[in-house]
Amino acid sequence: MQLDALKALADADRRILDLFEADANRAVEFSASAGDMHFDYSKTQIDESVRAGLIQLCEDAGLAARRDAMFAGEKINETEGRAVLHTALRNLDGGPVDVDGRDVMPEVLDTLQRMRVFAEEVRGGAIAGAGGSFTDVVNIGIGGSDLGPVMATHALAPYHDGPRLHYVSNVDGAHIADTLRQLDPTRTLVIVASKTFTTIETMTNARTARAWMSEGGGDPSRQFAAVSSALDKTQAFGIPEAHVFGFADWVGGRYSVWGPVGLPVMIAVGSNAFDAFLRGGQAMDLHFRSADWAENVPVMLALVGIWHRQVLGHASRAVLPYDQRLLRLPAYFQQLEMESNGKSVAMDGSSLTVPSGPVVWGEPGTNGQHAFYQLIHQGTDVIPCEFMVAAEGHEPELTHHHRLLLANCLAQSEALMRGRSLDEARDRMAANGLTSAELERQARHRVFPGNRPSTTLIYPKLTPFVLGQIVALYEHRVFVEGVLLGINSFDQWGVELGKELATSLGPIVDGEESAQGKDASTAALVAYALKHRD
Repeated sequence: MQLDALKALADADRRILDLFEADANRAVEFSASAGDMHFDYSKTQIDESVRAGLIQLCEDAGLAARRDAMFAGEKINETEGRAVLHTALRNLDGGPVDVDGRDVMPEVLDTLQRMRVFAEEVRGGAIAGAGGSFTDVVNIGIGGSDLGPVMATHALAPYHDGPRLHYVSNVDGAHIADTLRQLDPTRTLVIVASKTFTTIETMTNARTARAWMSEGGGDPSRQFAAVSSALDKTQAFGIPEAHVFGFADWVGGRYSVWGPVGLPVMIAVGSNAFDAFLRGGQAMDLHFRSADWAENVPVMLALVGIWHRQVLGHASRAVLPYDQRLLRLPAYFQQLEMESNGKSVAMDGSSLTVPSGPVVWGEPGTNGQHAFYQLIHQGTDVIPCEFMVAAEGHEPELTHHHRLLLANCLAQSEALMRGRSLDEARDRMAANGLTSAELERQARHRVFPGNRPSTTLIYPKLTPFVLGQIVALYEHRVFVEGVLLGINSFDQWGVELGKELATSLGPIVDGEESAQGKDASTAALVAYALKHRD
């Protein structure tokens, strides 16, 4: 089955409501579960023939073999010659994993144990600053070294019983200045997260933090830790080896929250809760490896994405968690999807003949309802929506809040599907006393086209285990989509060119070199900046 054949099955006039009327069991038949997590994709235009065609794509692309190759440690990141084994970081009791004939699990588990010991000693005060036990932890990183732990820290707020967590990523001095301003430099731990310890934004912020700490009476030799594999550079920076936690090149940045990059999360919530997060990811791995395609939640989530983007041509995808603590999840998924599958070249070097990944964006509900849902409901473009919500919240005394949240989530997906016809809008305006031309004008503003697709992921409660399931689910979704598109989801050459040009522009914006050779626009902008600099 090819995508062109699937396009022949697409029917722009097919009403989702009609599919429900034709099949009383549609909600059951077009859903899948992984443990207690339930994924409903029945509010889409996918019917049995479309689903069969989508599943055939998996067979034609050799998805099972590609999946097994990833878990086996084969170098499926072909442009960089690397294995892809973030799954090994959560393989707590799954047996050996070989890379180049060597089992990597002993080293993974040893690093995890070192993290546990360090985190608990920080939490308990055995590792302390010049002024006493740590009250605050500042994580300095960018990209995957920031988005993952930031997202997880917010998500697991009910489990926080350690020091306060802060994150600095932007090289804009405002970010680190605003973060450090309220902290005690003698009781703050700084974690510098950079695999190579050369990332310019991260190292610039790290040097600023070190100066702040030294000037404020802190002791950087005791109060800095690093997540890095460059021991020579961390040592030169003054960080003791016991405070350095490395990870291999087979862990990509946007997939790294499971390992040492997650150290600040472990400090916040404790090693037991972090282990539960890992076990949630491991459980999703086992489901992904064993469930039939039609019952496989990551696969079906990916196939829905392929249907909406590559078959129907919807260029945008909204991720809408109805959970305030998942406020950074859309940004995390944005990097995961767009950095992984934002490609235009297939694995063999040929140009893609179909669209690559969609624009991924979103905000938590219900805030988004009062911002961009207007466009989702009545705009000219169809934007598939991915809702997620827990059946239960963490605050028993505020159960009425969560019930209202849940009702809003379910109402939005129903409204997107159902819409409101012009006749229904006319009846409403007539009931309000309007007549003739004014009735017609007002009615047209109140028409909702409906038939707008959405999926819903529902789970019992946002626990560390469930968060692990969610993150691993979307990781595997991205992998499946990449396999079906024939692209490498694990390199990111698109981020390199801007870095190179920024390096060359450094001396120019410092006023040390001429802008000669730069395009007229860039040269004029540099001239403006130099003229208006204090």
